Amino acid sequence: MAASGQVNGNVSPQYLGVTQPISTAGPTEADHARTLKLEKFLVSAGLYESQDEAVLREEVLGRLDQTIKLWVKQISQNKGFSDQLIQEANAKIFTFGSYRLGVHGPSTDIDTLCVGPRHASREEDFFAELYTMLADMEEVTELHPVTDVHVPVMKFKFNGISIDLLYARLSLWVIPEDLDISQESILRNIDEQSVHSLSGCRVTDQILRLVPNIQHFHTTLRCLKFWAKRRGVYSSVMGFLGGVSCALLAARICQLYPNAIPSMLVSRFFLVYTQWRWPNPVMLCAIDEGTLGLPVWDPRKNPCDRLHHMPIITPAYPCMNSSYSVSLSTLRVMMEEFRRANEICEVYYIFVSRLVLHIDLCIVICTWY
Repeated sequence: MAASGQVNGNVSPQYLGVTQPISTAGPTEADHARTLKLEKFLVSAGLYESQDEAVLREEVLGRLDQTIKLWVKQISQNKGFSDQLIQEANAKIFTFGSYRLGVHGPSTDIDTLCVGPRHASREEDFFAELYTMLADMEEVTELHPVTDVHVPVMKFKFNGISIDLLYARLSLWVIPEDLDISQESILRNIDEQSVHSLSGCRVTDQILRLVPNIQHFHTTLRCLKFWAKRRGVYSSVMGFLGGVSCALLAARICQLYPNAIPSMLVSRFFLVYTQWRWPNPVMLCAIDEGTLGLPVWDPRKNPCDRLHHMPIITPAYPCMNSSYSVSLSTLRVMMEEFRRANEICEVYYIFVSRLVLHIDLCIVICTWY
């Protein structure tokens, strides 16, 4: 969502985010050189998949989409629907997470969502009928349904590609091929698990809409995820940063420095979050209250939200805190890592300015123990 503000009575240019940018300065020649070195390092670290694997992923997603379309027609026939409804019956596959964001690497899981019509139930049809179909396919291995969790998921490998498949049951009798799941109306009259399942796709798409330069965001996020994993602060289960939280933090830096390139954005990331006054929330846009009455993050109304130590708010309705598992102790560890990385960045830039050394910023941050 673009916003505008007033400075000395004059309307400022449009910008992304809930506040004006910190700086609109662009890169220098040295920044471009550092970004090239950063990109080369990320490639050498094996963070990009090969062209063959990229093609295979596309083929797998195409086959999976065909499979769920056949599945929904079969269950429509089994339920005794008319020939016309069987012919029109449809389901769609959407992707989200690192694959949809464009920051996945070799052997990374593909987070996928199956969107089905109102007559395709989760228990009997998705986790029973579709499970049976997948189990009978030679391409599918390691099929494992996980149903006793907040967001039920079907895990399997399809031609060697790991897939996490969620399910959302809409209130529509027919799922249109051009379905737009970003619309709030898609959430009307559906169960809570379907709302949560749709959230991943809706949040991912909204993040991509709210960054000023997607390519710069991609490179920055790849670097920051690599750093977080190397420093042991990448795990939402353990109370640290998860993939969504990392993406939201990086996207906010892109908003605050809209003309910066990756080498600049990485250093600004650590500078900004070293000084961030938690529990002030990080938000990419204003919280949408919606019209459907779904609960959203609001510490003024919800006492449990006041207990969150590091709120990083998702930008799609219903807006939630993606980092609710962060504790005071894990926040303390992350803040120490932010400070450490920021100090390394400052030392690096002093070296560059005084000695004109060409040290790869990402190598220093990620490997200097």
